Amino acid sequence: MGIVVHSTSLLHQGRVFRMVRERVTLDNGADTVLDYIVHPGAAAIVPLAAADEVLLLRQYRHAAGGALWEIPAGTLDAGEEALACAARELAEETGFTAAAWRRLGRITPVPSYSDERIELFLASDLRPARQKLDADEVLEVHRLPFAEALAMIDRGEIVDAKTICGLLLAERHLRRGPLPPA
Repeated sequence: MGIVVHSTSLLHQGRVFRMVRERVTLDNGADTVLDYIVHPGAAAIVPLAAADEVLLLRQYRHAAGGALWEIPAGTLDAGEEALACAARELAEETGFTAAAWRRLGRITPVPSYSDERIELFLASDLRPARQKLDADEVLEVHRLPFAEALAMIDRGEIVDAKTICGLLLAERHLRRGPLPPA
């Protein structure tokens, strides 16, 4: 049967996201109204500063009520490929570029109320570049042992979903050996 969308209306147009409402009939025949965020997509990066070190951000997140430990990430510009976004965000947020890139996978962080997809990448062979933070980005770049970043997940110090997924996927891929290019 498949879901049937009867109507879609715009509830709010934000700077980056849209909030829409759809009246639908679900596969089970139930009629309902669903509100969700339409997101342009994003890219996130696990930057390896050395074979056993990672760059993490300590970034202020207003909605979360304070600073969070995160991997660099950003929203795709219109028509932008995920790898290009990842390279741009790595330089802007950390002040580094990467000579080697590997795709780790894609996640859907909050499927109950957003269509957002985040492409995850592993970046290595880092080189200094010019950091160029947006006016609303308040963050510090930290170089940590990779094992410590994983321990921070276990201790509940890293709670950001894309960061947890990125670090765990990076660890899994690094244990397997060389990755195919992104």
